[in-house]
Amino acid sequence: MRELLYLTHRLPYPPNKGDKIRSWHILQYLSRHFRVHLGCFIDNEEDWEHTRRVAGLCDSTRFIDLRRHAARWRAMQALLSRQSMSVHYYRDKQLLAWVDDLLAGGGVRHALAYSGPMAQYIDGSTGRALHRVIDFVDVDSDKWRQYADSKPWPVSLLYRRESQMLLHYERHIAQQFSAASFVSQAEANLFRLSAPLARRKTGHFNNGVDADYFAPGLPSGASPYPDGAQVLVFTGAMDYWPNVDAARWFVQQVWPALRYRYPALLFYIVGSHPAAPVRELARVPGVVVTGTVPDVRPYIAGAILAVAPLRIARGVQNKVLEAMAMGKTVLASPQALEGIVAQPGLELLLARDEIEFIHHATRVLQQGTAQGAMGAAARHLVLQDYNWERNLQSLGAMLGVPVQAGAQQAGQPQPTQEPS
Repeated sequence: MRELLYLTHRLPYPPNKGDKIRSWHILQYLSRHFRVHLGCFIDNEEDWEHTRRVAGLCDSTRFIDLRRHAARWRAMQALLSRQSMSVHYYRDKQLLAWVDDLLAGGGVRHALAYSGPMAQYIDGSTGRALHRVIDFVDVDSDKWRQYADSKPWPVSLLYRRESQMLLHYERHIAQQFSAASFVSQAEANLFRLSAPLARRKTGHFNNGVDADYFAPGLPSGASPYPDGAQVLVFTGAMDYWPNVDAARWFVQQVWPALRYRYPALLFYIVGSHPAAPVRELARVPGVVVTGTVPDVRPYIAGAILAVAPLRIARGVQNKVLEAMAMGKTVLASPQALEGIVAQPGLELLLARDEIEFIHHATRVLQQGTAQGAMGAAARHLVLQDYNWERNLQSLGAMLGVPVQAGAQQAGQPQPTQEPS
């Protein structure tokens, strides 16, 4: 079995947030086709208890404790040069030494970097001997541009600089590596416009959903909501700025009108590590901030409507796919649907502003129950287009793994010659 170096910016387990969901399923897939050598950072003390499970899928591992204060200092040092803060944030001498020692043995001929900053470890002379693939996932440089547009000066200036520096780095990596992948065709198309010299190498593979786990109906156990309550739910990591911004906007701009019409209505914000601005929303009548929950499924299953009011987003929102897989009616902004090919009005509801959010939510609440036909259509779409095993074969093709007939996606990059 061939050997492969897999580099991730976070431990790919547990799969409880967007980047970990994708990196975990990638690791499971890779372990069936390669002897995997995993190098990654651990930025959450609780994750150390999961290293044994991750190591069980790997031939060797190197886990690096990411100390946030030191990482932020490294990021600030990037301001002294024309370099990306994101890349400096994940720069570590220990991990670089481990990679160099591993590659010096000569047995590893394939490498996959998950997220742009991890590509720096195989960007030197040693890495050129490898068949290298970068899974950018999202166009992060554009996400920083969106952050800049939403922040006041001088923070906006800093974020705009990072957008420019990171795009320069992304272009360089895409041109040097054998292939570059993204989470959706929309992301890949956006990057092709920004990096035309790498357009032939740029492809994508969709995320998937564990449709057996995220199945319609309440899992074992009682509903977390009060008996008879009508609930809107918003799920996600609540220390992630786009989710923080979305929750605040919804409570400020949409919630007052809905609560006025339906005084008993509840809005649950469900997700780990809620930031202070999110915790403050619990003071608003009818708003509940749960923090970390052991299982998000009962909160989705018991809600009449799953909302995704994101104003800043790139890539694919797993929270939307998971709710659709459970047959729930989803009410989402255009940004939350970036990368998800679904038909508004048939498989979900689309709201472009607070007026449309209020309008669609009111119609669902007037019916008293979620729209069964729309939920069924949503789940059918997930089963059809968001299957992990089928979609990951496009990544396998980039790495030289044979693709089953009919499994390769449109948007696959042109094959490049592997090193002999």
